[in-house]
Amino acid sequence: MKHTLRILSSLSLLLILPVHLFASTGASAGIDERINDAMAPLTALMFKIVFFSVPVGGMMIPFVLIWLVAAALLFTLFLKFINVRGFRHAIDLVRGIYDSPDKQAGEVSHFQALTAALSATVGLGNIAGVAVAITLGGPGATLWMIVGGLIGMSSKFVECTLGVKYRKVHADGSVSGGPMYYLSRGFAEKGWPSAGKVLAFFFAVMCVGGSLGGGNMFQANQAFKQAVIATGGEGSMLYQQGWLFGVVMAVLVGVVIIGGIKGIVRVTSKLVPVMVAIYVSAALFIIISSFNQIPAAFAEIIRGAFAPEAMYGGVIGVLIQGFKRAAFSNEAGIGSAPIAHSAVKTDEPVTEGMVALLEPFLDTVVICTMTALVIIISGLYVEQGADGIALTSSAFEQTISWFPYILSIAVLLFAFSTMISWSYYGLKAWTYIFGESRVADVSYKLLFCSFIILGSAMNLGAVIDFTDAMIFAMSFPNIIGLYLLAPGVKRDLEDYFNRLAQGRIRRYR
Repeated sequence: MKHTLRILSSLSLLLILPVHLFASTGASAGIDERINDAMAPLTALMFKIVFFSVPVGGMMIPFVLIWLVAAALLFTLFLKFINVRGFRHAIDLVRGIYDSPDKQAGEVSHFQALTAALSATVGLGNIAGVAVAITLGGPGATLWMIVGGLIGMSSKFVECTLGVKYRKVHADGSVSGGPMYYLSRGFAEKGWPSAGKVLAFFFAVMCVGGSLGGGNMFQANQAFKQAVIATGGEGSMLYQQGWLFGVVMAVLVGVVIIGGIKGIVRVTSKLVPVMVAIYVSAALFIIISSFNQIPAAFAEIIRGAFAPEAMYGGVIGVLIQGFKRAAFSNEAGIGSAPIAHSAVKTDEPVTEGMVALLEPFLDTVVICTMTALVIIISGLYVEQGADGIALTSSAFEQTISWFPYILSIAVLLFAFSTMISWSYYGLKAWTYIFGESRVADVSYKLLFCSFIILGSAMNLGAVIDFTDAMIFAMSFPNIIGLYLLAPGVKRDLEDYFNRLAQGRIRRYR
């Protein structure tokens, strides 16, 4: 009863919001404008708290970026470049070469866990986020995005290994895992149960917020914007009707997430390969068609990464933009992916860590770089004031005139898959706070679908600020846990590689 009351109390805020929107603004204001005006003060406050800055080299740098980049670099060195030496074996694991046909704890295969997590990371961060980085930081931001992706592979390995190692397997075979569990259980093993519970609770709260922001509102916002562009811009029947678009998306998402993780992976395991193939094929076509411009594009990337006169605050400013968008795109160190990877069928936590390190490589090093090359080759980032998805769409349209229509479909698929995966992340955090119950399950899913409508109606700037604040806040408790539990991960990794070298890890294919 106590848990139910707490959940209903939280949901009451959602019920009050629509009344506030219509009561506090003039009748002439549109629904989209009212939603944006109501959310703006909360967004500004969250952004200010999370992105506090520290002086470095005469510039003010958001501490959270230093926090993420330093951890990724340290884990890369501490684990002797696991991002390189584990790459080949990770591919073999995804191919199912080491998948045992025997019964193992978990709900999904290595491949399904990877696609579920990739569907949350390979999305509009790769399309709109890259455009934002180049608009603010110039082409040089691309290089720092790539570097961020490469070292982020090591952070992803550590957190996803821990996700499986400390997961909770329920009596019905379902699994709950992620930072909430390795913070609480891992710290308890070290004799700090109270500290672990506090950090786990803080992470869970931020994860719920992140699922409603970056995993939901940003996706819905950019999907709606691309739909408007593809259907005539200001002359479109969808123009300033974001709330209506959001209602339709909310219904579609709701239908899928009712089925839980197994229903989600049934969709993502088929959807992710298709949507990635569509987008990557178009990007490759443009890049190959403009083959003679590629050397100049890379030269612009390298020059811009180190040029003192770079567009946004010199070298440090460009580095900030690149790492910021890389972290938002691949979420390494944020703590979201371990929630999906925890559901894998395996008795070897290290194997899922290696599968997970493929995510930042595919997401940031491959797909984000392709997007950046298309935008840089087009030159439109200098010539026009478009931002986010609009810039990417225009860059593709320059070579493929009909591509905005295809991009609209791709964007909808990206947004849809990201939302259903993040709904699972948020749900696991929500039920960690309120307990595993039917009431908690349904209440979160209703809340998540409601925020799809809000995101569709808000302005891009407000959505990005809210998104970044909630998702990046998750990294604070998560990385504290990674630092303290990483020595155990290193021991497990060395033991696994020793057994692999001795032929004691069985191949099934």
